[in-house]
Amino acid sequence: QATKKAWQSMEDGSSALDAVIAGCGVEEANAQGQSVGIGGLPDREGRVTLDACVMNEKGDYGAVLCMQNIMHPIAVAKKVMEDTPHVILAGVGAEQFAVSQGFKRENLLTEQSKKDWETWKKTSKYKPIINIENHDTIGMLAIDKNGTISGGCTTSGLAYKMAGRVGDSAIVGSGLFVDNEIGAATATGLGEEVLKTVGSYLIVELIRQGKSPQEACEQAILRIIEKTPNFKDFQVGYIAVNKKGETGAYSIHEGFTATTYQNQKNTTFNPSFYNKK
Repeated sequence: QATKKAWQSMEDGSSALDAVIAGCGVEEANAQGQSVGIGGLPDREGRVTLDACVMNEKGDYGAVLCMQNIMHPIAVAKKVMEDTPHVILAGVGAEQFAVSQGFKRENLLTEQSKKDWETWKKTSKYKPIINIENHDTIGMLAIDKNGTISGGCTTSGLAYKMAGRVGDSAIVGSGLFVDNEIGAATATGLGEEVLKTVGSYLIVELIRQGKSPQEACEQAILRIIEKTPNFKDFQVGYIAVNKKGETGAYSIHEGFTATTYQNQKNTTFNPSFYNKK
């Protein structure tokens, strides 16, 4: 539904960036999902904290980090980009800015997510849960009819993380990178590992050097694997697109899903992956 919404938005005349925000907003408002927006799994203190960023064809970037009580952080990130002299707002400041822009405060912790958190507290060793088949981010890339590329990334972060933890999703170059002359990439999975390799920027630079989006995603995953002996214990996945509209997707493990929407056709698939055991 998210990709379909984004496509329809562009069909109705929206920019690639506004289409991305519309598409990601579908999932942010989905209370049944536990990886973004309302219903997102909380930190270990029971607080739902959200990170999001956007980047447009000009290289403009905006982000919010560790923001509470606002359902649509990706739309707030766009406001940060357009209406402030800054590129990132965090915590209480991000929330206050959102309210000043007309976003309403609301409780994002659903009964189901609260129940899951309370169950985790009873049995956990106070370590975050890394679920290989439930990556914690939604990233979206779009090319409009003019060939303009934009992207966005939104997340509630690692389930039961330490208070104040921020991952890669809203950090330019790691969770998302766009170069309108070359292509774009976005990441999901364990943000700490994406941050260490600046994964999305790496992919776009590999495309610049002549790699296809698929080859670039694979090389970025291999970079993590080469540097991280315990790669079997976590998941990272990337998607990418180049200026021609060619796409790529790759992950460490099976369980990563991606969706493309082209020529009125919505296709969800399981990309190839490295660890086949």
